[in-house]
Amino acid sequence: MRRLLLAITTAGSLLTPHALVAQRATVYRIPVTGVIELGIAPFIRRALREADAAGARAAVLDINTLGGRVDAALEIVDAITSTSIPVYALIDPRAISAGALIAMATDSVFMTGEASFGASTVVDAQGTKLSEKAQSVMRAQFRALAERRGLDPRVAESMVDETLEVEGVVEVGMLLTLTASEAVRIGYAHEVSGFDDLRRRLGMEHAEVISPRTNWAEALVRFLSNPIVAPLLLSIGVLGVIVEIKTPSFGLAGAVGLASLAAFFGSHLIIGLAGWEEVILLGAGLVAVALEVFIIPGFGIAGIVAILCVSAAIFLALVGSLPTWGDIARASGILTTTAVLTTAVIYTLIRRLPTSARWHGILLQAATDRDEGYVSAEAREDLMGHLGVAATDLRPAGTAVIAGERLDVVCESGYVPKGAKVRVVRAEGYRLVVVPVDA
Repeated sequence: MRRLLLAITTAGSLLTPHALVAQRATVYRIPVTGVIELGIAPFIRRALREADAAGARAAVLDINTLGGRVDAALEIVDAITSTSIPVYALIDPRAISAGALIAMATDSVFMTGEASFGASTVVDAQGTKLSEKAQSVMRAQFRALAERRGLDPRVAESMVDETLEVEGVVEVGMLLTLTASEAVRIGYAHEVSGFDDLRRRLGMEHAEVISPRTNWAEALVRFLSNPIVAPLLLSIGVLGVIVEIKTPSFGLAGAVGLASLAAFFGSHLIIGLAGWEEVILLGAGLVAVALEVFIIPGFGIAGIVAILCVSAAIFLALVGSLPTWGDIARASGILTTTAVLTTAVIYTLIRRLPTSARWHGILLQAATDRDEGYVSAEAREDLMGHLGVAATDLRPAGTAVIAGERLDVVCESGYVPKGAKVRVVRAEGYRLVVVPVDA
């Protein structure tokens, strides 16, 4: 069916304008511009799906990019090859690296006179060539796409590997980047003056042009996954987790922290960077936080486990499924930025708030030392040696009934179950230190 539609489209110049209208003559023009990153993949996938569902005559990818992430490009390639309508590439003015891979996945490539196309060696963020394993995967992908279109696969592979030679096209030691005239000469592209000329060449000059745009959800996901916004979300999320670990109950800080982490992981889950492994790690981290907050007050093993699990989930969500060294460096940079921001905020809270005039009504501005006569509560030395019964589980803090009074106590030896007998051994202000008494 896909090949039949392609044949009908390319032979469209023989049809009359009335016949074109009768066949729902619409063409989708989808922009593929800027850096190829995972935020753009859902938009292109959705636009192609809409064009397919609408029965469009064709979809044209208007490409102008220097490349980007390999995994994002592969997602777009999968979307192109799975649609049932013809998909064409219009390169104006360049499709480099990941952009060339996307162009190769279409049914036919059209280039303006000044356009260029190729140079797809897999590199890191600094432009350093990656391992042979990564190059082999990319060569195979280009070879498969060229064979699918009935083109010379050696030409496609030479866009990835500079050690290959194609007589009359590229010499050994040179990575292939095709100009429009070169691509036309070897059958890899057709030259056009622009989009309107492409429509005319395909017999779709009377077709209605539909130009999809990103919707609010896609724009929100791209915003939340932006390398600038992601560290802020992580910083807020980590701060919320730390505050909850250090406080005995769940409050606003925890809610804001969880919302920030949900925004971060939700956006990365949608664009395909995060998977179930990251979700499971995040869940384990949140369970550890709950244990630290509600069952084991203070900062201990559960808190350390929480930080490790959440950090691992964040790192894996940042690098994606096919990470390059550039992706790993980017993820490390975001985690470092998050740690710096979190440390700076905590430092500011500790150093600045107590001396800020705005917080006079909240934070104590003067010391209330015991030497100056200040005490938190009267010491109940009269209860020394008295026996009592634990009114709650002592973990080690809790409540006990001593001499007919319900009092706050702390067990010196750790956990004591509710109903156990205890004896007062020390009086420290408002609280009493007790030890269990064997029955």
